[in-house]
Amino acid sequence: MKRASFLLSLLISNPLLTHAALAQTAPPPNVLPSSLPSSIGANPPDRPTGLNTGATTGLTAKQLLEQARQRLRDRGELPPENAPTVQSPSQSPPQVPGSIPIAPMIAPPPIPAFSTYRLGQGDSVAIYVQRFQDFNFQATIDAEGKITQAVLGKISLQGLTIDEAQERVKQAVSRYVINPIVLLSMTNARPVQVTIAGEISKPGLYPLSPQSGRVSSVLLAAGGSTERGDLRSVKIRRSYTNGATDEKEIDLYTPLKDGTPLPDIRLQDGDVIMIPPIDPTKLDGYDRGVIARSTLVKPQIIIRILSYARGGLSEVGVPNGSRFVDALAKTALNPDQANLTKIAVIRYDAVQQKAITFELNGKSALMGDPTQNIALQDSDVIVIGRNLIGRLTYALNTFTQPFRDVLGFTLFFRELGNSATNLFGPTGR
Repeated sequence: MKRASFLLSLLISNPLLTHAALAQTAPPPNVLPSSLPSSIGANPPDRPTGLNTGATTGLTAKQLLEQARQRLRDRGELPPENAPTVQSPSQSPPQVPGSIPIAPMIAPPPIPAFSTYRLGQGDSVAIYVQRFQDFNFQATIDAEGKITQAVLGKISLQGLTIDEAQERVKQAVSRYVINPIVLLSMTNARPVQVTIAGEISKPGLYPLSPQSGRVSSVLLAAGGSTERGDLRSVKIRRSYTNGATDEKEIDLYTPLKDGTPLPDIRLQDGDVIMIPPIDPTKLDGYDRGVIARSTLVKPQIIIRILSYARGGLSEVGVPNGSRFVDALAKTALNPDQANLTKIAVIRYDAVQQKAITFELNGKSALMGDPTQNIALQDSDVIVIGRNLIGRLTYALNTFTQPFRDVLGFTLFFRELGNSATNLFGPTGR
């Protein structure tokens, strides 16, 4: 009995210990307040707050604990005994008798902010714990997505933001330090590997340094977009460790046209960049010349020239955005040996999947006629000579199967230059 009195005196004199005891000791399931002695009821207003050893004589430890609870209620440190219980979100809603139980709804995994950097394998971080130097350390996230410290052990940081990782480390330090002040910073970012596909010169997987992990850097490394790419709707797809995926669409054309900074999003490891083909019905307001003069497209295009003066089919490289007279200057043709008044530019049309022909006057173009000086596109074929144009037109009309893509169009002219020697006879210039 003296031990019970001492316990009650200790609980009353130290409220923190009382709260700890209440948190760890559940009320007896078989003892109701109505079944307790009347002395355990509500205390009168003039009841002394100290311990009355005479009143506690013959009381059990459970009854003494109940008296301690009542004293805390009187002080306002505990809610009243009949206070309503707040249901936690994790508890299931009450079911109506006879109704069918409703399974709790499982929310989809949240999608993090697209521009938020997420830690992963290869990132190096530094941890500083104020006033406790033994917990200060630097570490690199391993293949399991964890960092290791001698006292704290392994801490998983995979897929966390800087703030989330700092909170995770703080929880680990809290096992040894009360209310620690923890600061986490990233000292070195991991290399980035992204995939680019679609209308790009050299699609594939590209490693980038953390400093150059931008959309424009990937386009430049991959040789630039093709002329058939639509830079108004470049898509970036990203997957997260919790299974969520996200996609963001950015417009690179409008900033080029208006002269404003590009929306260069910082890429993360595993991102996929997709450049879609341009919709032929949405060409209004899309100036290919603006794209051709930028660094977001391939810097050089290949033009093929078919003429008697050059002895067959040849290739020349011109800067992207070049026009018809630029290619003529590259050929270095002698006007006395070549008929420049009758020239055709044959181009592959991806929509119709066939070759289309533009008949031009080379001399007028050289004299400054803008209608005869069209902009060139990659894989265009320039045919010089009236008779040669006629023979080639006949060959194209005979080739009734449509070209599946620009590669088939290019192979057609390559085979034509290698095998059709009768096109380059001594007559018919």
